[in-house]
Amino acid sequence: MTDCVLKARGLEAGYGAGLVVKGIDLEVRRGEIVCLIGANGAGKTTTLRALSGLMKPRAGELRLDGRDVAGRRAHEMTALGMAHAPEGRQVFGDMSVAENLLAGAYLAPGRAETERRRKAALALFPRLEERLAQRAGLLSGGEQQMLAIARALMSAPKLLLLDEPSMGLAPLMVQEIFSILARLRAEGAAILLVEQNAHAALALSDRAYVLELGRVVLEGAGAELLRHDAVSAAYLGRGG
Repeated sequence: MTDCVLKARGLEAGYGAGLVVKGIDLEVRRGEIVCLIGANGAGKTTTLRALSGLMKPRAGELRLDGRDVAGRRAHEMTALGMAHAPEGRQVFGDMSVAENLLAGAYLAPGRAETERRRKAALALFPRLEERLAQRAGLLSGGEQQMLAIARALMSAPKLLLLDEPSMGLAPLMVQEIFSILARLRAEGAAILLVEQNAHAALALSDRAYVLELGRVVLEGAGAELLRHDAVSAAYLGRGG
């Protein structure tokens, strides 16, 4: 077992004839939150989709826990230990909270393990326990985001990919979700985070990559990039 949960080298991905992700290198280690920041169209969401198997990379090396997983499909990546909570809080709106959680555990080896994972998820998100019988589509935006993360955790992932978990949420709800992410890290989780709220993401993250037009143009510790003049001017609303 390696300390490096995810390693990508020369990753390329795109749509049709267009190349969106242009040969990026990145890695995520155990017990670490890593964030990708950049302007709209920088390639952040496409990067996550290529990593998780929602789209096939055009080129590059991809390893999960030391294993070559390049070109695997999304369901295979889930089975190998990668969970992806996409942008937009994609819960099953007509299903209950409990049914959504159960759907995330479809690969669990038995009822006892499913229940253990469910208890762990609800300990992180006690609001969801109060709403287990409620239709997911009737939850608030923040509660739906909690459910999307909890459902991803039900697969017991080695690596959790999160795309814009704070989008459209009130500041107090953002703070609550980021606090839960910090707790997951303390428990040894590896998290790759795409987030438009660059200040909050950098403050939370151990390391970060800055993407521009599909390329990594800057990387470093989150705290260091918070103080970086170019990052401040471009993404934090402060002139350098």
